[in-house]
Parts: sequence; C-alpha cells; structure tokens
Amino acid sequence: MVFSPGPILPRPEAAFAKDVMPNPIAYLMLLIWPFVCLALFRNLPLQRALIWSILGGYLFLPPLAEFNLPLVPGLDKVSIPNLSVLLIIWLGTQEKLQLWPASRLAGLLVLGLVFSAVPTVLTNGDPILFQSIRGFEPILFPVDTLPGLSIRDIGSVLIGQVLMLVPFLLARQFLADEKGLRELLLAFMVGGVIYSVPSLFEIRFSPQLNTLIYGFFQHSFEQMMRNGGFRPIVFLPHALWLALFMCIALLSAVALARQTPVIDRWKMLLLAGYLAVVLLLCKSLASLAYALLLVPMVLLTPARWQIRLAVVFAIVAVIYPMLRNAGLVPLDAILAQADAISADRAQSLGYRFMNEEQLLARAAEKPWFGWGGWGRNLIRDATNGNILSIPDGRWIIVFGTFGWLGYLCEMGLLALPIILVGLHLYRRGDAGLSPWLAPLLLILGITMMDMLLNATLTPLTWLTAGAILGHAEGLAAARKGRNRIDAPALNAKRTVF
Repeated sequence: MVFSPGPILPRPEAAFAKDVMPNPIAYLMLLIWPFVCLALFRNLPLQRALIWSILGGYLFLPPLAEFNLPLVPGLDKVSIPNLSVLLIIWLGTQEKLQLWPASRLAGLLVLGLVFSAVPTVLTNGDPILFQSIRGFEPILFPVDTLPGLSIRDIGSVLIGQVLMLVPFLLARQFLADEKGLRELLLAFMVGGVIYSVPSLFEIRFSPQLNTLIYGFFQHSFEQMMRNGGFRPIVFLPHALWLALFMCIALLSAVALARQTPVIDRWKMLLLAGYLAVVLLLCKSLASLAYALLLVPMVLLTPARWQIRLAVVFAIVAVIYPMLRNAGLVPLDAILAQADAISADRAQSLGYRFMNEEQLLARAAEKPWFGWGGWGRNLIRDATNGNILSIPDGRWIIVFGTFGWLGYLCEMGLLALPIILVGLHLYRRGDAGLSPWLAPLLLILGITMMDMLLNATLTPLTWLTAGAILGHAEGLAAARKGRNRIDAPALNAKRTVF
C-alpha cells in the first residue's frame, strides 16, 4: 500500500476539525495566490512585495485547505506563498539569489534542520499496530495501524523543510538593511490595522467569516467563546494566533511611534492605542501579558535593555526541554499564579502541562530523532488508536517528531540571530545599531516564548529571524572591515518577467 506523505508535523487544530470540507472558493484562493504575488512584485518595491506576499497569504488564505500531490508535502497557505516568492525572485527579477548564510553556525543549523528528517525516517520504518482482545480466550484483533515511514517519505519531508525556510533565507538577503527592518515593522502594524476590521466583526457577531467564505470552521467553536463573548479567529488556525499577531502589530506601532518626529508622534500613539483595544478584546491572557511587559520597554527603554531581554527569551526557549526534564520549571507555582488570575485559565494550563508530561515520556522512548509523522509521537489508546493527548506547544511537537536533533536545529536557528546581536552588544555596545532592530528582536524572542505554549511558528517568525540574521551578519562583516553582505536598499521597482 502506498501512502501519501501526510503531515510530518501534526497540526493541533486539525484534531478539532474532523469534517473539514473547503468549498471551491478556498481552493480557488490557493490557486490564484501566485498571481497575486506576481502582481505585488510588478507594482511594489521588492522588499515590500516579498513581505506582503507572505503576510497576505498568512492572513487571508484558508487554513487547513491544501492540495495533496503524490510524494510532495501539501500545498497550503504557507507553502504556496513561500514557493511563489522564491520562483518569482529567481526567475522574474534581476536579483541574484544568495540564500546560503554567511554565518557558519547558521549554515550548519539550516543543514541540520533540513536533513534531520533523514535519520527520523530511517529509524521509524516499523508500523504501530493497535489491537483489541475479543472473545473468552485472549485473541488479538488488529483495529488500526499507523504506517511506518519509508524512503519515499524522505523527499517529501526535505521539500517541506526547505519550503518552510524560504522566508528565512529570502529575508536574510533582502530585508537585512535598515529599510527592510522598518518595512517589516510597518507591514506588521498595517496588517494588524487591516485585520482588526474582520476581527471586530467576529468579536461582535461570533467567529464565522471562515465558514461564510471558505465553507468550514477551522477549529473548535467552543474555544472561541470566552467571558460571555467571542474571540476572533478570522482565517488563522486559532484565536491565540490572532491575538499574538495583534500583539506583534501593537509592538510594531509603538516602535514606529518612538522614531516618529515629536510633532506627529501622537498619531502613531493613537493608532497603537487602537490596536491595544483590539488586543484586549481578543481575550488572550498570554498575549495581553506580553504587551503589558514589552510595550513600555519598546517605548521607553534603551535598545541595549531590549536586546538583553530578547537574549533571555531565546536562551529560555532553547533550553526549556532540558529544564522540564530536570524538573527545574516550577509548574506548581505557575499554576498557583494562574489560578489567582483565573480558575479557568489555570485549569487550561494544567491540562497543557499534563499533556506535555505524557508526550515527554513518549518522546523519551526515541529521544535523538523522534517518532516522525502520521501522529506517531502522540499518546494513543493501545486498543483502538484513539488520540488521548493533544500537543499544544511547538516545542513538544518538534521534540516528539524529530527528537533533540530537529528541536535544537529549529530553535537554535531562531535563537541564533538574537544571540549574534547580543554578542555584538557585548563587544561593541549599541552604537550604530538600527533603531528598528531591538523591537524586532523582542518580537522574535516573545514568539519563541509563546511557542512553549502554542504552535505559533509562522512564516512571519521566519521572516523576522532571517532579517535579523542578515543584519547581524552585516554587523560582523563591518567589525572585520569588510563590506556589508546584505543587499542594498531596494527602493526601485524590480523588473518582473
């Protein structure tokens, strides 16, 4: 029997959307998005076209819907924009692609992340059989099977990993200069303002836009109800994803306001205030806490303080599994603090921690390369194969799927840009650093922290990390007396086809 590649990384939201039946509009949107990207590149500067091709796909394309082709990963709202921008820049512009990182460690982590699938597939060739006992005598009857991974799965997973990294590699080359960093912050802010309109609609009338336009609801509707009202989800995987994006938009608006001339600063602060209200209405305690901590820092503190805090975020995110395995995470204290704020939130957090403990025990059976795809890393009923635990955090999903190798490569690649800027700060101070760098570091750092709770790794995260890495490589080249490696400011329109 030949299996399609299937999702190597399980999407938690898919467990709540068992009867997903996207309508023709959903597939039509996926089909026309490459042409939307082409139009953006024909009419906008390259930096802006790159950002909005990926950001627009993330915000407006249908979740869960995908084209399943033999031996390749599913083409969905993430992979289609990523592949489109890569092909357009490669074939339709005069730019010469220089995707390989100048940092040797970054190059090793890219290789490790892409090829971590190889040992995972090679060590998971055995199927997992679920059996039940029937009759008076102990006779085992097969009920269900999770397929083993085969050599044909390697190509699919490698392609999927490469496509995931496309925003990172392109941003490293094309968004690393000061203009590119500002374009990122501006796009996040404008995207938040645009997305606030459908978000406010769903807050008032209930989450229904994905159902009305694409024909299905992408998650559990019960999870969208909170405190007698609704949390918006629009076209994202979950309301928590939307709240985190609104938090990023708010931080971007505050960062832009700080650098705006005093006479016009009130306009940006007013816009930031509006985004803060929308974030509050999203009813996500974690994202609201992030904003309460980081907005004053972005607005008032020196860049060096912001960079140091981002370094702390990155280090904690990378070593979190080690801390959990060593029992150094004060789970009881965290739950007690959450219970003081909200009993419901404490119960939800306690359920997450319980799931993580079970999934950590499962991952410990194959710690180095993980269990691979098809949901083999999940806790299941031994007699019928029913899923007993749902992973929430990105960290536990990657850790269980690809083991220590995949986890350290992915989280290390996200953390490396922050660490490199931190090292530059230690050696040279903050003189000469772009004013847009520190806010982006905090956005990347807090996203990594949120990945400990939710699977919120998105193409926007990779865009941010890539732009910071390119800037950090430029700083390193400048320290050594060489010219910057990143592309010059791309103000002019580029020729596309």
